[in-house]
Amino acid sequence: MTLDPEVLVLAPIGRDGKIASSILAASRISSCICSSLDEAMPLLDRAQCLVVAEEALISADRSLFAAWLENQPAWSDFPIVLLTMRGTEFDKRLAFLDRHLIVLERPFLASSFANSVRSALRARARQLEVKSYIEQKQEVTQRQNLLIRELHHRVKNTLANVRAMMGATAMSTDSVEEFVRNFSARIVSLAETHSILTDDYWQTASLNKLLEGELRHYETDDSPRIRLEGPNVALIADIAVPVGMALHELASNSAKFGALSRPEGQLAVCWSVGSSGAGQTLSLAWQERNGPPVQTPKRRGFGTALLEKVVPVQCDAKVELDYQQDGLRFTLVLPLRETRLVPSYS
Repeated sequence: MTLDPEVLVLAPIGRDGKIASSILAASRISSCICSSLDEAMPLLDRAQCLVVAEEALISADRSLFAAWLENQPAWSDFPIVLLTMRGTEFDKRLAFLDRHLIVLERPFLASSFANSVRSALRARARQLEVKSYIEQKQEVTQRQNLLIRELHHRVKNTLANVRAMMGATAMSTDSVEEFVRNFSARIVSLAETHSILTDDYWQTASLNKLLEGELRHYETDDSPRIRLEGPNVALIADIAVPVGMALHELASNSAKFGALSRPEGQLAVCWSVGSSGAGQTLSLAWQERNGPPVQTPKRRGFGTALLEKVVPVQCDAKVELDYQQDGLRFTLVLPLRETRLVPSYS
């Protein structure tokens, strides 16, 4: 007996069962001989066809079998090869088998029996193909529904980001021209982060790509002054967006007032990934050198609020801004786990 026979053979009287099984074996079709319908019932879900003698069904309680056939899914039409005696009329008590039935009269030729079973197995194979197609369609539908819900979530988050940036930029600028310039730059940075996420179907964004996108405009070919050092780190969308915005603010500030505002200025961004009790943790250090003397800003604008308030809340991170005399140092430590917080700027 095989664990998952292709064919169940239910012919408990005489040698029909053994003969049928031997014919199937010669055709390389696996089978399992059952002594009763009760024995066959638990195996039906794993089999692809049932060969059954008419008298085996007439003498048994057929109610469970009839219910099993009635409750088959829409794609299923379980094939049954019914062995009848030649010259006898079809027993009306077996009418519930009608749409599933291939009738073979005994005595039969081995070739006729093998061909009947092959025909039944081919029919079952086509049914299983339909089942697979239906399941694939269902998976596609489920994924589409998931993506639609995810899109709603991302759009709401993006609009919240844009609205917050607009309000904070307006409060930290003194003229319309300055507002347009700063707000446009922040929108472009946000769009670039979204482009990286979109390339990966909004799954993750590479930290290295985020840094390169913000800093490549300030690098010089003749004398490189920006050093990026760290492993490949993939940030989930809800972390990548605020981190990308933070990197933009740091780069923009450095280009205006810090190390990147002078040809001799240098910037090193180093990061590593470690383990903690709650999982993996990203540690990043932004260190500027050889720029103008650093002073603690008297006015706390959008960039400072983003770095000190938004990133810690949205990313569950620890941040530190150290206005060292020889160059700004920013450190960031955050858990690499999924968060879904809508940002709020104040």
